[in-house]
Amino acid sequence: MTTTESTAATAATTVKYAPENPARLDWAQHAPEVYKAMIRLDAAARKGIEPTLYELVKIRASQINHCAFCLDMHTKDALAAGESVERIVQLSAWEESAHFYTPKELAAIELTEAVTVLTDGFVPDEVYERAAGHFEEAELAQLIAAITVINAWNRFGVTCRMAPGHYQPGQYQ
Repeated sequence: MTTTESTAATAATTVKYAPENPARLDWAQHAPEVYKAMIRLDAAARKGIEPTLYELVKIRASQINHCAFCLDMHTKDALAAGESVERIVQLSAWEESAHFYTPKELAAIELTEAVTVLTDGFVPDEVYERAAGHFEEAELAQLIAAITVINAWNRFGVTCRMAPGHYQPGQYQ
């Protein structure tokens, strides 16, 4: 390697990134019973849902809610569960990238958006019916619970400005 190449390689590794925003509040430390209840609720909500589908739902809700901490966590957990980088990357544009997902996954993603956004104040009948067509009632109830739980986690993460980048797969399971 020449001196010029070495200097260029060193310069490339010393990129200055923006500073990490400090967390506003360690809410779990100050409300430990709520945090423990959320952990139990999350564990109960994930039962009976395929791990990669569960993570896709968590990622999509977190994208909509702009929760960087949860995006970091669930992207890493999805990869650890065997999800592909390509499907994770395409998730933010799932309607244009529908061919990356099964009809069941698409129904779950669409339901996730409807429950997360509630633009019209309700989940449209056609969205609910599409999901109900792919999930047994018990599984659909678990899916709705999982969507609701990630939305709650997102609100904690965004409000308290939890910093992404430090999570290790499976850390909170």
